[in-house]
Amino acid sequence: MALVRYGGGIVQMSGSIAGDTFARNRFGNYSRARTKPVNPNTARQVAVRAALAELTVRWAQTLTAVQRTAWNTYGGNVAMKNKLGETVYLTGFNHYIRSNSIRTRHILGAIDVGPALMELPAQDPGFSITISEATQIITVAFNDTFAWASEDDAYLAVYQGQPQNAQRNFFGGPWRYLAIFSGSVGVPLTSPQTKSAEIPVAEGQRVWVYARILRADGRLSERFRADTFCTA
Repeated sequence: MALVRYGGGIVQMSGSIAGDTFARNRFGNYSRARTKPVNPNTARQVAVRAALAELTVRWAQTLTAVQRTAWNTYGGNVAMKNKLGETVYLTGFNHYIRSNSIRTRHILGAIDVGPALMELPAQDPGFSITISEATQIITVAFNDTFAWASEDDAYLAVYQGQPQNAQRNFFGGPWRYLAIFSGSVGVPLTSPQTKSAEIPVAEGQRVWVYARILRADGRLSERFRADTFCTA
């Protein structure tokens, strides 16, 4: 699905032309393929769908009205950017799913109480990686002075991309879960940390990873990325 911004010639479009359907929702205009996509129904897809279904039911049947209101307040105060760079505000339900889907998939426990701090966790500009073909170990470096590293029930979730040829300058996916590093009050997490590569890498290939910070109050950062060339 693609977002659409119309200009002076066309101000609104709704309906289908050939294989494309044009419509609008609360977040703006969009276009999508009218044909039904192929559904591989892989184990990872099934796991994600199960997490979303579980959280949807939990939102409706487990959360109290006060908790849902807290998430709605958070959504109404946290500005997000869509693919066109426009500022949008997600619903409380959207943020609840966004924040808890990773937690549910990795059995970390959903956070039902809405965040009191009205901002996303900061991205880590010091995030970087190295990898060796000989060891197949990815070394993940991060700023361990960030609050999450010394906070119980806070995490750094890291995902590895499919290795690419050296001349490749951009990578948008697919991604595979690599690791979740846990913060701790008693023994704060230190940088760097290591993890075996989920996808084998050869010398000279370029590897991308991305990470997100999960705070104990339920807030989830935007993605931040790093890449490197695999050494011998």
